[in-house]
Amino acid sequence: MSRQLFLLFAALIFAVGCQSSGSGEVAESTAGAEPDLAVATFAGGCFWCMQPPFDDLDGVESTVVGYTGGEMEEPVYEEVASGATDHVEAVEIRFDPEEISYEELLHVFWRSIDPTDDGGQFADRGPHYRTYVFAHDDAQFQAAEKSRDELESTGPFDDPIVTQIVDASTFWIAEEYHQKYYEKNPDHYQSYYVGSGRAGFLEAVWGDG
Repeated sequence: MSRQLFLLFAALIFAVGCQSSGSGEVAESTAGAEPDLAVATFAGGCFWCMQPPFDDLDGVESTVVGYTGGEMEEPVYEEVASGATDHVEAVEIRFDPEEISYEELLHVFWRSIDPTDDGGQFADRGPHYRTYVFAHDDAQFQAAEKSRDELESTGPFDDPIVTQIVDASTFWIAEEYHQKYYEKNPDHYQSYYVGSGRAGFLEAVWGDG
């Protein structure tokens, strides 16, 4: 094999290896392409903790974690986690509205976060860990506002609800190693879920942390 062919072969092997590693693999989401499915997008702090509450719900077809709310195109984890972008970590949910309503998803969302914390979530601090509802249409926006107002008037919180409700924007899928992290690394996930303070907070507030 000539040196030129060897170098070309090596370069191809390296490129394939990088693509399969999951590092930096981000793309604009195509969620919602199926005509019978709707899309919901929520930010609730560390996105590792935001897939499990939705994954086993009847009517939820799929979930994916990623970055949204900012202007930067194709952000990567290191940029978002450092606060270098105005994106937040979020989960995007494809669901069948004939089987589960958007209001039911909102109910699960509120019971998965601390909606009174404007500085992040639990051990994760900074604006990239703030909580948001990203509404995909007017109906979602109104449903989210109604749900938030009901939570504030009848819920268990003394402090005001600070979770923002804004229009959905481009959603960038996070690197593969972040997807369903709780399944890929269950021991580390559980240690983080408890150690961050999220589990204890949800147990104290809702009795189901």
